[in-house]
Amino acid sequence: MHVRVSLVAAARGTPLLAERFDDDRPLDGAGWRAVESAARGLVPLGAAELRYCSPTPRSRATGEALGYAPLAQPALRDCDMGRWRGLTLGEVTAREPGAVDLWLTDPLAAPHGGESLLAFISRIGGWLDTRPADDGGAIVAVAEPAVVRAALVYALKAPPLTYWNVDVRPLSTVTLTGWSGRWHLSLQAPAQTA
Repeated sequence: MHVRVSLVAAARGTPLLAERFDDDRPLDGAGWRAVESAARGLVPLGAAELRYCSPTPRSRATGEALGYAPLAQPALRDCDMGRWRGLTLGEVTAREPGAVDLWLTDPLAAPHGGESLLAFISRIGGWLDTRPADDGGAIVAVAEPAVVRAALVYALKAPPLTYWNVDVRPLSTVTLTGWSGRWHLSLQAPAQTA
């Protein structure tokens, strides 16, 4: 028994340098245009039996715009950043440089008072491992890029600090196949056009 889980990174809601921890702003104009441009390649994933999304406005909006009618999953929320919520990385670095260094180098540390990197990766892995495995079943989930990164690190059983080396662009996709505790990264060739 195995399942195919396709993860779609939500479209951006703000310019990259203006992103804030636990940013829950909706899609901006550029985000909507990006979804429209990518829709042709992403809409077919909506044929999955189960369709989910992170509970953020931009994840829900991305899933709705693609026609997925996704069910929000609280377990797919972004990492809890505690008192850093709403701040940019630059703001936090200026205020607490030692805490940022600790957060980036120790996966067990949570200097912000929220969730450690290891706890975040484990939570996302727990969600992944509890997906129903129906031979050949398909799932699609629109999630924040951080959630997709955490899922990849978990599925590949990579060291937690590998998280910082995974770049997930808005509207990128990755597919994992397998079942609880036994996941494989599945890269697919682009669809051929006539």
